Amino acid sequence: MTTAPRTFAPPPRVGMVSLGCPKALVDSERILSALRAEGYRLSPDYAGADVVVVNTCGFLDSAKAESLEAIGEALAENGRVVVTGCMGAQADTIRARFPQLLAITGPQQVDAVVGAVRQAAPVPRDAFVDLVPEAGIKLTPRHYSYLKISEGCNHRCSFCIIPSLRGRLESRRPDAILKEAEKLVAAGTRELLVISQDTSAYGRDLAHASFGTRGLRAHITDLARELGKLGAWVRLHYVYPYAHVDELVALMAEGLLLPYLDIPFQHASPRILKAMRRPADDAKVLERIAAWRALVPDLALRSTFILGFPGETEADFDHLLDWLEEAELDRVGCFAYEAVAGADANALPHAVPEEVKLERRARFMERAAAISARRLKRKVGRTLKVIIDAADGPEGGGATGRSMADAPEIDGRVLLRDAAHLRVGDLADVRIEKADAFDLYGVPC
Repeated sequence: MTTAPRTFAPPPRVGMVSLGCPKALVDSERILSALRAEGYRLSPDYAGADVVVVNTCGFLDSAKAESLEAIGEALAENGRVVVTGCMGAQADTIRARFPQLLAITGPQQVDAVVGAVRQAAPVPRDAFVDLVPEAGIKLTPRHYSYLKISEGCNHRCSFCIIPSLRGRLESRRPDAILKEAEKLVAAGTRELLVISQDTSAYGRDLAHASFGTRGLRAHITDLARELGKLGAWVRLHYVYPYAHVDELVALMAEGLLLPYLDIPFQHASPRILKAMRRPADDAKVLERIAAWRALVPDLALRSTFILGFPGETEADFDHLLDWLEEAELDRVGCFAYEAVAGADANALPHAVPEEVKLERRARFMERAAAISARRLKRKVGRTLKVIIDAADGPEGGGATGRSMADAPEIDGRVLLRDAAHLRVGDLADVRIEKADAFDLYGVPC
């Protein structure tokens, strides 16, 4: 007597649309890892998905519009949609426009998202389940990974609603962070991008206590030092210029961290910074930048700025341009101020006309591009270490990478010729032959 082979019902497929900042991307990776652990498969498109999760951004009105558009597209193409993320905190607004949504959750609510997916498309009890990779599900290339060290923020900047969306600072245990980083590096990560809403404040809510068998202190300098021992590049994002940032620069001088700081300065005019509820000693910041570069000459500084904040005068803007010229920031982005619903800055007088905001933004970016071109020109003739993000192989012979001064997707690139032997994730020594306003061009040594 023979027994018919047992058949298994295929597990449901889940699609994911991830919008917003790298912190939201990490949330998406956690959601997908949790779903994969329960047996769900991942779908690269709407047609193959049994349910679609849209992770939204809700910081600016333009981001909200993009999120609503993505929700509408997912509903039109698939019809079975779960919404999460920062805009999910405004569930009534979303539900009023899209009453057919399966569920709406706020940011960082992984369990709630998994529960909503489970209810919408349950995994058959006899489904064959593959093991989740040790490093979890990643939405970035294999060779770099975002490492989120905390959630929330204790600042009360007048233009920002992040604390109301993501809550107050909530730091992860340092031993848990280090364990995750070790798994990522073992799985092939060659660059760790440390992110949070305020990286410098890491561990304050834990009273900088020590954790684990190694007694690792919950402080950014201690954590950064340990991460730097793992053998991967370590890049710090969203670093507020607290006094102990000097200690991080010292770690860069030791070679434990990449010589790179992403500091959200936002403006330079003391009057505007005060209205923004930001640190307002612009002269002292310039002194610290000079000291950092004296210790680490190759230090790259990236920042973002807001133009057209309520009350910003032409004198304030000129002050910012002069400050930018003296600071010589390597990578700069800026936004025309948007009156975000719920932000205290909305009540400030003397709103700047939209056309003035856009005109100032154009002038600011022109100045920033000139500074960038000047600083990149100094690298021509040097040999730089470059991580490869894309490679043509023998067919094309070219490759695209990034230097230590460039974070993925937001900074510049190093475009290579005669690089047929290089593969994605390789680290290569590259001789720089020329530069433009944003990118470098070179050849492997």
